[in-house]
Amino acid sequence: MSESSLSLPPQISGVMPSLSMGADLGPPRSECGIGGLVAWAGKLWAITYLSHRKQTGTGTGLYEIDENLRMTKRPESYPGTYANRFVHFQSNQLFLGPWVIDAQKNVRTITPLLDIRIAGTAAHLSDPDNKVLFLGMEGELFEVDVKTLAVRQLFDLCKELDTPGEFRAHYKDIYTAFGRVVVADNTYDEKDFKGQASDGRLAEWDGKTWRILERKPFVCVHGLGEFAKTMFALGWDRCSAILKVFTKDDATWRTYRLPKASHTFDHMWQTEWPRIRSVEHERLLMDAHGMFYELSPWAYGNHVWGIRPISTHLWVIPDFCSYRGLLFMGSDNASADGGQNTLCGEPQSGVWVGKTDDLWNFGKPKGWGGVWWEDAVVANEPSDPYLMTGFDQKTLHLSHDAGQPVRFAIEVDFLGTGAWRKYAEIQVGAEGYAHHEFPPGFSAHWVRVKSNRDCVASAQFHYT
Repeated sequence: MSESSLSLPPQISGVMPSLSMGADLGPPRSECGIGGLVAWAGKLWAITYLSHRKQTGTGTGLYEIDENLRMTKRPESYPGTYANRFVHFQSNQLFLGPWVIDAQKNVRTITPLLDIRIAGTAAHLSDPDNKVLFLGMEGELFEVDVKTLAVRQLFDLCKELDTPGEFRAHYKDIYTAFGRVVVADNTYDEKDFKGQASDGRLAEWDGKTWRILERKPFVCVHGLGEFAKTMFALGWDRCSAILKVFTKDDATWRTYRLPKASHTFDHMWQTEWPRIRSVEHERLLMDAHGMFYELSPWAYGNHVWGIRPISTHLWVIPDFCSYRGLLFMGSDNASADGGQNTLCGEPQSGVWVGKTDDLWNFGKPKGWGGVWWEDAVVANEPSDPYLMTGFDQKTLHLSHDAGQPVRFAIEVDFLGTGAWRKYAEIQVGAEGYAHHEFPPGFSAHWVRVKSNRDCVASAQFHYT
């Protein structure tokens, strides 16, 4: 069928103005981010979110888009903060926001959750056939019966995980696999940057006990379950972006570090749900700190090596998915910031439509980050692996506070299997600084650094 016979709406660089979603002018004004996109029952479904519950704006809700890219706002719409999507295969229902949509496109509302800022939905740990889990941004964890839609609160995670209360707790995602429920909280601002607080969380629950994995901001947890026997969690600290990987075969979490394409994501309010999603056949697309990556769900020998940067971008992208052979990305384009942004007349956000391969035409992969940022380093203890493949020019900056020279060993894993080889040693004078420029074209999957002395050190890579 030709494009003209479909009568497609006009588009500019993949953006279709007719698919933009907005909030009312208030009062009060808010924002209108597109929190979830999912193909279901022949349609593309979307939900939008306000900045904080229904008291900060109106006009958002539930939308469906047909194969001709015509959008309809559903009558069930309600002004809330929703950024969750989950398909419950056992009952053949889509859970999107506080709504449940069956295969015939009938929509039911989970009324008790309308005023919860819903961050994620996941499989139930002990009764996955009949219940699902809902996570609220203030740390509320609920179970919902998929038939009756009865709601029961299980936990206040602010108490369980020692996170601050409303307006500082910022839970963002939930995922269930391998006998554990994993949650992410991306709380982070200047206090965390200065080391005065550590309020972000990555934590897991085995049905009996909660265990904190990281006291750092994490935004996304996802995987393909038993299909690939891995799961992934995205976060960051002031040093770099972070990818944590769980492998079922050895029941172990490993930490990998990635460049930041931008420091403008270094705040809990500026991230807005970066995602890991399956958008092509049995592979993953990852959006981390302003950079897209292709990511294999497989971990051969419990090591992840199928990760490669695609491009950088400026959009804040709360969700993306495949629909009828195209890639759809939702955005959060314009916010009144509670009235502080006096140049924002109307909260609204658009949708980008294109092919997955179009992402390679976005900004060229580049960024910065590293393994230490004025961190206490133990002699001869290797740093976390840091991604090295897929970038052009590479420079390493080293400094330390020791009163005598320090030798830093640079090691590379060019096979991606955890087989580390020494690349070079760089001696840095007392309380000194040095940099190293890698030869043009030099690359490996991962790089790491060791110090021969205990000290406070920084090791930062700049890829341009």
